[in-house]
Amino acid sequence: MKIVVLAGGRSTERNVSLSSSAKVANALRRKGYEVALVDLFLGLPNADEQSMANLFTSQEQDIDLNISDEIMTDDVINALRPDGSTQLFGPNVLNILAMADIVWIGLHGGDGENGKVQAVLDLNNIPYTGSGALASGITMDKSVSKEIMLYNGIQTAKFVNIRKEDSGTVVLPFGFPVVIKPANGGSSVGMYIAKNDDEFKQDLKQAFEFDDEILVEEYIDGREFSMAVVNGKALSAIEIIVTDGWYDFEHKFVTGNTTKFVTPPDIPDDVHEEMKSIALKTFKALGLSNYGRIDFFWNENGVYVIEANSLPGMTPLSLMPQEAEADGVRYDDLCDQIVQGQVKHLGIQA
Repeated sequence: MKIVVLAGGRSTERNVSLSSSAKVANALRRKGYEVALVDLFLGLPNADEQSMANLFTSQEQDIDLNISDEIMTDDVINALRPDGSTQLFGPNVLNILAMADIVWIGLHGGDGENGKVQAVLDLNNIPYTGSGALASGITMDKSVSKEIMLYNGIQTAKFVNIRKEDSGTVVLPFGFPVVIKPANGGSSVGMYIAKNDDEFKQDLKQAFEFDDEILVEEYIDGREFSMAVVNGKALSAIEIIVTDGWYDFEHKFVTGNTTKFVTPPDIPDDVHEEMKSIALKTFKALGLSNYGRIDFFWNENGVYVIEANSLPGMTPLSLMPQEAEADGVRYDDLCDQIVQGQVKHLGIQA
């Protein structure tokens, strides 16, 4: 079976995507698939049909996993393309994707997770892993997804949505501290915790550098967990314990920090089962499929869903692979299960 792992793209999480995708591509090669790793934005300029086909057969060595963890701006990413063009799909990308039996979407953030890439693949009848265009777009928009959660009786933090043009007249319906995050984004890029009005104004201004729409949430004081769902099954939860601040971008992707992960977590069995039930309910309510991840807080008032992630990271520090390992599923097998689950769901013959 031929698989394209679609990576990179053009978002602040570009390097996270490259790291995830390189690891996935190596794992799928070890499982016997013919794998081509393709950068969505850079593509393969001046390629002919033979050179594109050769991408699937060049399996001699693992792909380099030594990828920077810096957050990249649009200007920096655009400068990577020599011709100065800024179309999301690079040269020959669609041609290469069409050669695959299935595409592993290894993109994160921005156009990788908001459903736009998925819609293009749908229009070209190219099958892919993960959720469809509509569910991806809904999940990427934190305000919309939280409204759907509330409609379905899923407990989540109180929130308000603030547009850039209205930021000078904000009245919060709850007190400090508050969580400030871009309405459309991931990996905690542009996320802040404000403890007073002065911090709120400054953090809000900084958050608007990442999005024109900001979500402000009531701060939930509790233990933090995440739970992946793969092919309709909720994995063991993982507890995220940060001893120096909170679970921001650096704690997620930079080695050497003081974050501790515990899976299975030390919580009562009934709470763990409740989390699994809520994860599956949230997954269904948002229309997600194949695989994804639900993030929680838990305190004396119960389980709160923070948000859902339609394309969880697969880097060495990512949560889903750790959960799978705790359930006896090695990284390579996890990747294989995701591919085979989608192949079965879509009825792909390869």
